[in-house]
Amino acid sequence: MTVKIVFLDHDTFPEGINIKKINKEYSLELYGKTSEDEIIERVKNANIIITNKVKITKKIIESAKQLKFISVAATGTDVIDIGACNECNILVSNIRNYAINTVPEHTFTLILALRRSLLAYAQSVRNGRWQESGQFCYFDYKINNLAGSTLGIIGDGVLGKAVADIAKAFGMKVLFSTYKGTNNMGPLYTPFEDVISKSDIISIHCPLLKSTKDLISFSEFEQMKPSCILINTARGGIVNEEALYGALINNKILGAGFDVCISEPPEKESYMMKLTQLSNFILTPHISWASFEAIQTLSDMMMDNIEAFLSGHPQNLVN
Repeated sequence: MTVKIVFLDHDTFPEGINIKKINKEYSLELYGKTSEDEIIERVKNANIIITNKVKITKKIIESAKQLKFISVAATGTDVIDIGACNECNILVSNIRNYAINTVPEHTFTLILALRRSLLAYAQSVRNGRWQESGQFCYFDYKINNLAGSTLGIIGDGVLGKAVADIAKAFGMKVLFSTYKGTNNMGPLYTPFEDVISKSDIISIHCPLLKSTKDLISFSEFEQMKPSCILINTARGGIVNEEALYGALINNKILGAGFDVCISEPPEKESYMMKLTQLSNFILTPHISWASFEAIQTLSDMMMDNIEAFLSGHPQNLVN
């Protein structure tokens, strides 16, 4: 019997990414995008679903009578109703540790750009400011070294630890945060409140859970240094976007670099899009994971997960 595999949002992979063949008899249907009202029809005879961001709800799971396995083409599994999968004996796997280089590199791209006011200076040059200055350089925007500064990291997984390694190479002091409201995690961790108040740069690398939604909001911005820079390459919703807007507009913090939003893409009139008018805010379109090398690794691991399931030895399970 040929196993039917349906990939619902293949356009989340760029051109040039190879989906490798596996040593099983299967058919693979690729859909660039799948709207909510197209999902049930497309998966009704599927044995395996591949999804990156298409939400697989309880209704969809119960309608897909042949479904046995869901391969999430990402690390986060918040798009899947895991409880419904458990009820229907459907296994779910995700991708792990594929972004160990690309996310930390993107994180430090944002940090360096903000710490050295790179975008502000580049724009001012385009606007003719260098000629106006009448000398070999000018000092319109603040520049600070990374060496000697303190980086607070929220999330101690492989990405948080990789970011810490880069920070140490720059001569930075690294603080790993405890969970919010918990200060008994041992001497390698710093209380969350201290990380918020003492860090020159805060970088988020934790998942979006009920416990991390609005982890950083109005009160946390009040505790930060006015010179603090906030980086989020993890998930939208961990930082309250209205609070972020207020903090930047009112100069509560020095700057912020985000690769994620609550709604992706964000609405044109959203707080995040309004902030893009500021020179001390950088918003990139959820691409910190998206080096060619990382996506090819992800694609290979995605098919490895499927082959492992079909061989009777499922791996990277989340349920």
